Parts: sequence; C-alpha cells; structure tokens
Amino acid sequence: MVVSSSIKARSVALPQGDLSWLEAGDGDAVVLLHGVGSAARSFRTQIEGLAPRWRVMAWNAPGYGESTPLPDDAPDVGAYAATVAAWLDASGVQSCHLVGHSLGSLIAARFAATYPERVKTLTLASCAIGHARLPAEERARLLNGRIGDVEALGARGMAEKRGPRLLGPDATPEHIRAVVDVMADINPRGYAQAARMLSGGDMLADIARLPATMPTQVVYGAADVITPPEPNQRAASARANISIETIERAGHALYVEAPGRFNALLQNFMEAPR
Repeated sequence: MVVSSSIKARSVALPQGDLSWLEAGDGDAVVLLHGVGSAARSFRTQIEGLAPRWRVMAWNAPGYGESTPLPDDAPDVGAYAATVAAWLDASGVQSCHLVGHSLGSLIAARFAATYPERVKTLTLASCAIGHARLPAEERARLLNGRIGDVEALGARGMAEKRGPRLLGPDATPEHIRAVVDVMADINPRGYAQAARMLSGGDMLADIARLPATMPTQVVYGAADVITPPEPNQRAASARANISIETIERAGHALYVEAPGRFNALLQNFMEAPR
C-alpha cells in the first residue's frame, strides 16, 4: 500500500522503546489504533479523508512497523494503554477523539477507562472484546491457533490464509491485496504479544467503567465473521447511551472496504453538538 506524500512518518523514543506513527493535518487530534494483523498504513484513507479538519495520528502498536516490542512477552492491555498515554504526552496531545479497530478497540476502551479526561469521543469498531470470559480451553485453542499459524506458515502464509476472511462479499481484489500485504509485514514477536493480550482482555469490563458522559459509539460490519454482530452488540450494551452503527455487507476490515461510509460515521460523530 502506497502512503500519500501528504502523510508524514514520525517516531519518538519512549521509556519502553521507540513508537512510530503516521500523521497528517492540524487541529484537534484523532488517534487511530489498528488491529492485531494490521498497522498504521492500513488507515491511509482515514488519514487522508480526515486530515483537512483534524490532526490525524495512526500508531504502529508496540511490535508493529518501526515500533519496539514491549519488554514483556505476555503484556496485558494496560501496558498498551499506558504506551498510548506516553505517546500522546510526547506528541503534545492532551485529549483526542479516539478510534480503535478490532484489537485497537480493546486498547482504546482500556485507555478511555483509565484516562477518561483525555478522550473527547470514543469509537470502537469491529470490537474484539477479548477472551477473558471464555473457558480456559477455548482461550488456549484460539491463542495457539493464531500464534501457530505464524510459526507454521510464516507471516506471508498466515496473511494469505487469514487476510481474505477479514473482508465482506463485495470486497475487490485490491481490498484483499491491501489487507494481505499489511498482515504479511507483521513482526512475529509483536504479533504474539498482541495475541496474548487479546487472550486476557475484557473490553466489557472496561466499557462498564466509562463515564456516562463520554460520547461513545460502536461501528461494525454486518458481514464480519471475525468479530460478528453479537459481540459488537454486547459491547454497545455494556454501558448506557452508546450508539451503534452497522455498515451493511462490510466485513471485519470495514474501514478498508467501505472507507467513505466509515469516515462519514467518524466525522458525524466527532462533530455532533454536545
């Protein structure tokens, strides 16, 4: 995926290691947190589409892109949320519109619950609610399957196996290639850390801690087979006054295959009078 020349690659040295991200625009910050098999550059159309109005910042999570993996091989979601806070501190961002996709939504919910004063609006897309409430055997099966695919197939083979499932029935070959190519670039160590974090995560508990006054929305694709409608609906029901939006026929990577609709939902929500 080619990144527009208007989008700048940036990095900062944090106590836990380097953190890299893509950025464009000025104004209030919009912070984008990607999923387990993705990276900052997947959000190209969001950065380009929103930059005329906002300062848009898409991170590479620890262990992704040029970002240093976390020191613990089995970090919890709090370690990622703390890294978001350190990154924003270093970037001069006191508060932001926070958008998390999939695994990024799990991190976003924890960040918002821990630092509510720093979140203007919260969007949780294709919610990966975490596996903490599953039986231990099921958690182990899911975790071992994810890590095992990388070990057995390599990053490219894993991406070619898993990537197409992230998209809906109307996805084009270009959508599939974009998702697969980004997933094929994962750092196996960073990916394994994120998978272990997902295994222990509990988004529903974090959403329940959010202030009732925090504007929050859930967005999901009706054709998502990775995080289907039901867990997204559970996320939206975990606290009162959470709005929910569905993108018909979109799959898990809804922001890739339906960028116009996704960007409009973000923009309308962030600009809504309150």
